[in-house]
Amino acid sequence: MRELVAEHHVRVNDLVAPLFVREGIDEPRPIASLPGVVQHTSTSLRAEVAALAELGVRAVILFGVPASKDATGSGAYDPAGIVQVALRDLRDDLGDDVVVMADLCVDEYTDHGHCGIVAADGTVDNDATLEIYARAALAQAEAGAQVVAPSGMMDGQVAVIREALDSAGFADVAVMAYAAKFASALYGPFRDAVDVSIAGGGDRKGYQQDFRNAREAQFEIELDVAEGADIVMVKPALAYLDVIAEASARVDVPLAAYHVSGEYAMIHAAAERGWIDGDAVALEHLTAIKRAGADIVLTYFARWFAESVANGRIAS
Repeated sequence: MRELVAEHHVRVNDLVAPLFVREGIDEPRPIASLPGVVQHTSTSLRAEVAALAELGVRAVILFGVPASKDATGSGAYDPAGIVQVALRDLRDDLGDDVVVMADLCVDEYTDHGHCGIVAADGTVDNDATLEIYARAALAQAEAGAQVVAPSGMMDGQVAVIREALDSAGFADVAVMAYAAKFASALYGPFRDAVDVSIAGGGDRKGYQQDFRNAREAQFEIELDVAEGADIVMVKPALAYLDVIAEASARVDVPLAAYHVSGEYAMIHAAAERGWIDGDAVALEHLTAIKRAGADIVLTYFARWFAESVANGRIAS
């Protein structure tokens, strides 16, 4: 009866699995602050995506960890860059059976850890960065990405990327914009996963959103929709359920939410100490994100959830 009258459900098809692929390693490397998550080799990534597809997880998003970094993040747009290689491999393996998304930012690839080109005064040059994003979008599309996901929160990024893709004949490649990405303290494990530290102990408050502002978030989301975003995203998820709920009522495009590394890691840390039932809390969190109005949830729990459904531990 409870299942019959339940108002909201999480489905395997709602989930996107974030995956890390690292250049120059021979075997997967566990990420200490993200239990159960690894930096994949190109080979292990292919096996993981195939296994996810068998479980019913039909969308993944790739983050690259290059062997070397530079001031412009050239690995993000190098045709031989680690993510571009991985994209070609996955499309060769699976064709259109899995939606292959690529994070479109340069912080994983820059030696200073910022999401763009750093000017002489230490600030991020928005317009110079947009040129890099357009190059990265084309490299990802040419490698086979069905969705590019600009996460740098640069002003005008969606319009520039959409124009670059359309002009090069990639009108069918979707743009999933990190439209309301907050300057959150919950990204620490992710930065471990991609080996990123911001030079000089800096932060990204100059271009990511103030966690105290909700109206500004809606304004940013509406700008990205107007610029041609096919999907908009709120990141993080749990601390911003109000933002998700309002965006769901305001926009007509699909709405994604990123259940981020810190949210995932906190569940594991508390469960390891026996303070909570980790599986129950994970399901509660994912359901809360869906209940708030997200159509798509990016989560490190994607494989666990799909396995739990397959094993009958969670009702599908």
